[in-house]
Amino acid sequence: MNAMSQNAIETPCIKICVVDPETGFCIGCGRTRGEIGGWLGMSVEQRRTVMEGLPDRVSSLTRKKSRRGGRAGRLMALNGG
Repeated sequence: MNAMSQNAIETPCIKICVVDPETGFCIGCGRTRGEIGGWLGMSVEQRRTVMEGLPDRVSSLTRKKSRRGGRAGRLMALNGG
């Protein structure tokens, strides 16, 4: 095991970084902006505690939202849809 793998910080990031304005949760990983920004300063236990709740957050996002992309999605957002 090298020094890099010993110091690796576990993260739920899947590189889909878009924060839902209604919930404040990232649609990729489920964390809040505060959790994302403070991730490196959290203890292992704090990060694991946050990670335990992420599946529920992400599934609630996908149940409440219909995903619309591209021009149609932008138009729907502008029209309150």
